[in-house]
Amino acid sequence: MPEGPSIVILKEEAKQFTGQKVISVSGNTHADISRLDNKTVLAFKTWGKHFLICFDSFTVKIHLLMFGTYRINERKVSKPRLSLVFDNGELNFYTCSIKILEGDINSYYDWSVDVMNENWNPKKAQLSIEKMPEKMICDVILDQDIFSGVGNIIKNEVLYRCYVHPESIVEKIPPHVKSQIIGECSTYSFEFLYWKKKFELKKHWEAYTKSVCLRCNLPFQKKQTGERKRRSFFCPNCQQLYI
Repeated sequence: MPEGPSIVILKEEAKQFTGQKVISVSGNTHADISRLDNKTVLAFKTWGKHFLICFDSFTVKIHLLMFGTYRINERKVSKPRLSLVFDNGELNFYTCSIKILEGDINSYYDWSVDVMNENWNPKKAQLSIEKMPEKMICDVILDQDIFSGVGNIIKNEVLYRCYVHPESIVEKIPPHVKSQIIGECSTYSFEFLYWKKKFELKKHWEAYTKSVCLRCNLPFQKKQTGERKRRSFFCPNCQQLYI
């Protein structure tokens, strides 16, 4: 599943169509995409893992799910879920969810929970975390209502950086450590973006998919953790378990 930084890259690549009129629309989605025909794109936005194409009175929300892809100014052999053709190119999406949101997009999204948005509010994240004291930190970090855009790669890397075991219970983690985790969720997301643009993201992974701890030279543990049962890679020696 593409994480927030990858969707920011999509936004940056698609911005060439801002202010352009859709001259042809097609796709195998159930959404009423015919209404996009002859409409002008006002802006492209992101909220976490959501890609948003904003028109005058509605917005198209695209979620790439687990295996979604896109192509700009080219097409795959398979039929796109949504295809938008402009005078200066085209934008095609595959294996994704398409929904139309009516009215003002700001009524749908809280931009302050998006870790890559200029309105990101870490203090709000802190308050939200305190409301779920008995949760495992691995589940809380993946909560899109608190850390929009953070996915499993970022979760693993942040917890490794902060020396925290993924099954640690929120209320048992010291306040300064929780503050560090919150900050790193945003910091690492921007580093993720930088590395991905340079096509070198994987070489910077220190925890995700790794088998040996770089700090301890001991075997990593791989386990499905928390209620979400997402894969965690961690060092039981240097990542403290707060329970």
